[in-house]
Amino acid sequence: MSLTFKGRPVLPGTVTGVAVVSHGGFNTYASFFESIHEPSDKAICADSGNADLYGRDLAGRVICVPNTTGSTSGGAVWQRLIDMGNAPRAMLFSKAIDSLAAGGLIVADLWGGERIVVVDRLGDAFLEAVVHGDALTIGADGGVVIHRSGAGTSQEAPQEDALA
Repeated sequence: MSLTFKGRPVLPGTVTGVAVVSHGGFNTYASFFESIHEPSDKAICADSGNADLYGRDLAGRVICVPNTTGSTSGGAVWQRLIDMGNAPRAMLFSKAIDSLAAGGLIVADLWGGERIVVVDRLGDAFLEAVVHGDALTIGADGGVVIHRSGAGTSQEAPQEDALA
């Protein structure tokens, strides 16, 4: 079974990866503050205020969130993660990306030498459908496909009219 959603490509690219999902705002610095100081191939979420992601390895994953919260340090955090080789593959937003997150990810893209693909405006139905561990394919046009076997999932597929 697959579900397809269409968003706005902010930093376009084609990538596949495994979803990690938060239904609350994502605080970039709080999530990665431990990972950016010690060399590691992991990026364990240190934000104890985000129960959905706390303790999960975010390196190489596709982070699915409604929006971000936090400070202007995001650009430096993203760039450091890229430099260390443990950045996520992509950031997917159900809502419009905020200016701090966009600016930070764009700066990291320009200076870090590796793109974190970013798609926003995927809609609430996307965040209701995607679950931890889903395989995702992201297209340069902002299309996101959730791939799952259909057996044993705890989520129902959204109604067809909810798909973009």
